Amino acid sequence: MTMLNKTSGNEVTKARPNVLFVTVDQWPGGLLGCAGHPVIETPTLDHLASIGRRFTNATSECPICIPARRSIMTGTSPRRHGDRTFQPSLPMSKELPTLAETYRRNGYQTQAIGKLHVYPQRDRIGFDDALLAEEGRGALGGVDDYELFLADKGYAGQQFLHGMSNNEYSWRTWHLPEELHVTNWTTWAAARSIKRRDPTRPALWHVSYTPPHPPLIPLASYLERYRARDIDEPYAGDWASEPESLPYPLKLARDYWPQLPAAQLADMRRAFYALCTHIDHQLRVLIGTLREEQVLDNTIILITSDHGDMLGNHGFYAKRLMYQNSANVPMILVGTADDGVVGNGVVDHRLVGLQDIMPTLLDLCGLPVPETCEGWSMISSRKRETFYAEALSGAKAMRMIRDGRHKLIWYPAGSRFQLFDLCEDPHELHDLSASADHREIFKSLQERLRGELYGDDLLAVDGSDFVGLAVPSSPILQNRGLSGQRGLHYPAPPLQDPSVVVGGV
Repeated sequence: MTMLNKTSGNEVTKARPNVLFVTVDQWPGGLLGCAGHPVIETPTLDHLASIGRRFTNATSECPICIPARRSIMTGTSPRRHGDRTFQPSLPMSKELPTLAETYRRNGYQTQAIGKLHVYPQRDRIGFDDALLAEEGRGALGGVDDYELFLADKGYAGQQFLHGMSNNEYSWRTWHLPEELHVTNWTTWAAARSIKRRDPTRPALWHVSYTPPHPPLIPLASYLERYRARDIDEPYAGDWASEPESLPYPLKLARDYWPQLPAAQLADMRRAFYALCTHIDHQLRVLIGTLREEQVLDNTIILITSDHGDMLGNHGFYAKRLMYQNSANVPMILVGTADDGVVGNGVVDHRLVGLQDIMPTLLDLCGLPVPETCEGWSMISSRKRETFYAEALSGAKAMRMIRDGRHKLIWYPAGSRFQLFDLCEDPHELHDLSASADHREIFKSLQERLRGELYGDDLLAVDGSDFVGLAVPSSPILQNRGLSGQRGLHYPAPPLQDPSVVVGGV
């Protein structure tokens, strides 16, 4: 049902569309049935792609949780919003209008449900209200609504008694009743928000699921779906076969997570895929609620992730890296029922990023885009020639630039490069940086990369020369905290220094 606004006389104008903006955490862009994945079940996302537009080359500007979410919420690059390293105590810049703030100033009701990952935790960053599930970060200050929900149900402080870490790859099934799973709670809270909307104003609902980010604790019923089927094996590039020859940041990543035996790795992937399919099915509840509330036809839907996960490919786990499984993200956009712009079943190969979400949604709603936004509307005719991404700083830094076909990665420590042909080699198995046949594209992307560098990166260049940084000889740090393992949360843990990074390499 399309909502109409009456005006003076006999004129009738269409109401501004609602927006359902869904983010998931740590979901690789290729982990979709519609992307050709041989195992994963994503029927809802596949269907949404068939009635909308899927962007195959969507990349996280900084494939780390907090910096990526800053880009999403401000429409800016890490250079503009000031975080490419993960700064948990850095507040959102007050000089950059947020997505929620911009919608609210234009008459929208705005609600956030799930993970915001901002500081202070109860900062609404422009939303009218926020119901938070922050993965057990109460020790940073602030009330977690999901933990309150568990307490109300008689399970105070028991969210993490499954024993799995938020940053590791062991797994087990969910330990509490099914309806208490954070994915179910997020859906329930979001559906209630839709039903409790003000019917006189359009709405922006930002629904942010914390899985499939570890802890890997799928419902038993979803893990069972994958038990009887073969799981795709991880792939490894020829450049990854000798760990000691890897660039310094890759050595750190390789050493941080233990290499899982084949059977355990397959089960870990089953658990990860189960978390994804669970979310996919829960999205149907949100769509069903919109339909029954008779606002689905006038609602724009956008679904993405902050970054991906290596899932054992090339011997790596988690995010931060510039390879496709870490940096490439899902990006599915569905217009309103009478949309004439987004299209149906469109597969769009342009280079887009998280900074493009804010201007795209505002564009579709006919709202002005703040001048601070650096992103471009993904439904405009404007297209990039190259896309730049970055993560971490100093010796841990990784920088990437790509065009429609080739990707160049630079590691300042030791000034190491990798070049991949993503059309011929989508899994990045063969490093072409030393190939004479690819010298021209290598130098061209190097020149483009040089133009993107700023800050302490400039210490690693001399004019157009990439001189690099010294490679540290620091020993491997002891992982005494099991990558940020959570414990019993009742009574609540004492407050901790919010600037301390927990669970990182």
